[in-house]
Amino acid sequence: METTMILAAEEYNPVMPHVAEIIIGLIAFLLLLWVLRKFVVPRFEKLYEERTAKIEGGIEKAEKAQAEAEQALEQYKAQLAEARTEAAKIRDDARLEAETIKAELRAEAEQEAGRIVAQGEAQLQQQRAQLVAELRADLGRNSVALASRIVGESLEDEARRRGTVDRFLTELDAGADGAGARN
Repeated sequence: METTMILAAEEYNPVMPHVAEIIIGLIAFLLLLWVLRKFVVPRFEKLYEERTAKIEGGIEKAEKAQAEAEQALEQYKAQLAEARTEAAKIRDDARLEAETIKAELRAEAEQEAGRIVAQGEAQLQQQRAQLVAELRADLGRNSVALASRIVGESLEDEARRRGTVDRFLTELDAGADGAGARN
């Protein structure tokens, strides 16, 4: 039985590796760990830092661009508000100027109408005076002719005729004024 136990102890155990394999595996693992730490990890760290810097730079650029865009938007809004205010002011100024021009034109038109009316009244007065003079002369001639026929004597004497006509017209005007006052 002793021989069977020794044989059993030397028998290969698939779960438990040989000591030499463990030592070689450990040395290979440590060598791989050293190579990774010496060459690969620094490269990864460098790439990681570069990528982080790019991302942070991109974020900073984006934030800066966002701030510039907001500032440009505020400037645009301010300019738009200023333009609206100026347009309203221009509109109000134009409206006031139009009202002023309208008032000036109205005043000029009223002055012109007054001048035309005054000129027309002056012409009417002149024409009336001329017609009155013509009618007096005609009335005087007709009165003298009629009176000459009735009286039978000639009233050719200019001074006498004029005095008679003026007296007649004065009496006629006095009678017309009295009749107009009664109505």
